[in-house]
Amino acid sequence: MRATNGAPAGAVYIGNGENHRIRRNRRRDQQPFVRSPRRSPMIWRIVSRFARNRSATAFSSATTVATRSGQWSPARLSLRAAMGTLRTANMKIATFNINNINRRLPNLLAWLAHAKPDVVCLQELKAEDRAFPQAELRDGGYRAVWHGQRTWNGVAILSRGSEPVVTRRGLPGDLDDKQARYIEAAVNGVLIACVYLPNGNPQPGPKFDYKLAWFDRLVEHAATLCDINASVVLAGDFNVVPTPFDIYPTRSWDKDALVQPAPRERFRRLLGQGWTDAIRTMHPKQPMYTFWHYLRNRWLRDAGLRIDHLLLNGTAAARLTAAGVDRAVRGEEGASDHAPVWVTLKPDAR
Repeated sequence: MRATNGAPAGAVYIGNGENHRIRRNRRRDQQPFVRSPRRSPMIWRIVSRFARNRSATAFSSATTVATRSGQWSPARLSLRAAMGTLRTANMKIATFNINNINRRLPNLLAWLAHAKPDVVCLQELKAEDRAFPQAELRDGGYRAVWHGQRTWNGVAILSRGSEPVVTRRGLPGDLDDKQARYIEAAVNGVLIACVYLPNGNPQPGPKFDYKLAWFDRLVEHAATLCDINASVVLAGDFNVVPTPFDIYPTRSWDKDALVQPAPRERFRRLLGQGWTDAIRTMHPKQPMYTFWHYLRNRWLRDAGLRIDHLLLNGTAAARLTAAGVDRAVRGEEGASDHAPVWVTLKPDAR
């Protein structure tokens, strides 16, 4: 069987087949596959059926693999391996811009030991892949997958006691984009997307243009994830202050890329797809700042911004029971300029 269409490089889509064009084969030993309107010569995999096995609280699926030659090879994949077994207890998922993981490793390990999140999305690792502190995190009880880079970038997903299964490294839509800002993995039946959106300063200029283009790609990819028949969480440093309520009273940030109308409009587009802003949903009357700049004594003045977000698709939002910001972590010696942000999901009762 020969494919006539391809998909984005390295893509892994997990869906229930309802929103995809599926060609079914009459032979019982062949599996359906999904065609994409975009062509690519790279290897890609698509999970084309996503059905919950109610008795085993697991998932089953069919996977199709396309190669560079265009040949399709049907292969079964159990989502017990790809998504993991559903948790029967509450699940705490956090995001934390660590701002240099090796420099702040003691702070991170102390917070992990105290807060005990089940899943953590980290941004701004400022570390190449080989410099990622895998051994130290494992000693602390966490397995990890990461997409490292020096200077300002790098993202990772940590999981307490289980191995995250990577479904994507890098945001689709631009093969020339080498910045390590996106990683996606399945953990205990939840698809986790760790996001580190570009800062965009100074604006206007090429950095701001890149921010908007990256945001557009995120919006496009998020649309493919939102309606998945499973819990999906977009977590990370979005580098956008959604509304004036999400920043302390000031005019000093008026020209900053974080508060401009264009990024705010893209954030609203995300929410319009059906994503739930967990922090704002649970705390509608409190600013819930997540970032305090090192300059001008902003931490002590509580001159903060809310730029770290956890967005939940409908299935995950139905499980939301709590959300918060661990502000005290920002006040510790040697701390990141961000605080951890978290949500708690109750067990999937479907």
